[in-house]
Amino acid sequence: MALAGTSKVVLGCIAFGIFWVMAVFPTVPFMPVGRTAGSLLGAMLMVLFRVISPEDAYAAIDLPIIGLLFGTMVVSIFLERADMFKYLGNLLSWKSRGSKDLLFRVCIVSAFASALFTNDTCCVVLTEFILKVARQNNLPPQPFLLALATSSNIGSAATPIGNPQNLVIAVESGISFGQFLLGVFPAMIVGVLTNAAILLLYFWKYLSVEKDQEGGQPEGPEVVADDEVTSHRFTPARMSHVSSLNPDDVDCISEPIIRSNSVSTSVNENLRSRSINSEADIQLAIKSLRASSMSHEMVEVSTVPDRRDEGASSRKFTRTASQQRSVIIEDLPPSPEANGEKEKEAQVEEKRWKILVWKTAVYLITLGMLIALLMGLNMSWTAITAALVLLALDFTDAQACLEKVSYSLLIFFCGMFITVDGFNKTGIPNTLWELVEPYSRIDSAKGVALLAVVILILSNVASNVPTVLLLGTRVAASAAAISHGSERKAWLILAWVSTVAGNLTLLGSAANLIVCEQARRAQFFGYNLTFWSHLRFGVPSTIIVTAIGLLIVISY
Repeated sequence: MALAGTSKVVLGCIAFGIFWVMAVFPTVPFMPVGRTAGSLLGAMLMVLFRVISPEDAYAAIDLPIIGLLFGTMVVSIFLERADMFKYLGNLLSWKSRGSKDLLFRVCIVSAFASALFTNDTCCVVLTEFILKVARQNNLPPQPFLLALATSSNIGSAATPIGNPQNLVIAVESGISFGQFLLGVFPAMIVGVLTNAAILLLYFWKYLSVEKDQEGGQPEGPEVVADDEVTSHRFTPARMSHVSSLNPDDVDCISEPIIRSNSVSTSVNENLRSRSINSEADIQLAIKSLRASSMSHEMVEVSTVPDRRDEGASSRKFTRTASQQRSVIIEDLPPSPEANGEKEKEAQVEEKRWKILVWKTAVYLITLGMLIALLMGLNMSWTAITAALVLLALDFTDAQACLEKVSYSLLIFFCGMFITVDGFNKTGIPNTLWELVEPYSRIDSAKGVALLAVVILILSNVASNVPTVLLLGTRVAASAAAISHGSERKAWLILAWVSTVAGNLTLLGSAANLIVCEQARRAQFFGYNLTFWSHLRFGVPSTIIVTAIGLLIVISY
């Protein structure tokens, strides 16, 4: 495709440049409107500048991708309500054997969770809990936050539902869920383990410091309470009941008051004499009861008419005092308080069973969705169907659940589709690709390396989703000229490199920004993950993990 007219090229570059600035720097000083408004602004300018027609703008919106995003969001919301992420949090601290073991668990759990529930969702849910565990064990938060962000990005590369760019690749390429999983999952496993090893080597000295040397505070508990995983609140300490104090303790407590106030002294002495008198009365009552219990051998003789005989004959029977007391106790009707407690216990048990059945249904429906995806069914409609079934089985108004869906992200994608399609119509991306394409063919090691560098740089400059939209069809067409298998391999290379490229800088992935913001705003456990602290680890980790993963993806 040749370059369009000069005015169209200039105006298209202006519209795309505004979109890029808003997407990469959402709080830019001269227009802090955010990414969503920035994408809509770029789309509107593409139409106003006549770079793209209104009809083409509507057609540029990829509805299957929007549907797949919506379905996975709803399923993730229900999984969060069903305490799936709370169980994942408990898994991190369950029988932890120290700081290095905890770091390794964060890498593994966040990677597998991101492959199934998207990396952004996992980072939102797990960031504050990981901060809490690190602080309670007097550990530095930085390695654990980096482990969460980087492992979530690497793990999300394994499945089409792990991140937005993989959704685009799966829909555009037509690669099934199973083929995608087989092609990238081995690279993901090796990549996560490699990233964990780099983290351990990089922070070995900090993780090896004894807890008592890191701070003068005593060791905190290794395991966090279940309800704190999701609520992130401290539970107040329980107060001891006053009746647990013995009389001596009461005397000890009242002594300072007696010394300080003469009026209170007389009152306290009065009360104390009353308490002593009452104790004496109690002792007398106990002695009388003991005396009566000693007379258990004596029996009470009573006469009752014998119903078998109509005469005045009577028969005698005897009851001991203990038997009389037992009869009195048995004859007493149950108190209304006991009945109320039993009803409350029955209601609590019934509610517990309902919650258990509901959670089981959520997990089974999610498992069914994954099985359907592995069977090769349409990914978009499969996710939407699972979402609608969950909404129907909730038996409540769906508004509360649907309000948690990130509609701003869906709108951002719509605006981005229009903006990128308009930029493609200027002819600039195609012209630049024609310069690089002869040297970046995937049938040679040098070509794969150059293609990976282009994807890596462009993903951090223009973000990974626009990179996939700009390069996807061009890379696939170049590989299709080699063989049909090479085309699928090119899509998988694009998926792997564009996802892992998010670990290069703090701005390279939305998951990184989520971890940074969640950690900074965390109550009681706030931590500022800076751009440079991420970059120092991100550069070597991204290069090594990308290179190792490429060797595995190419061999598929």
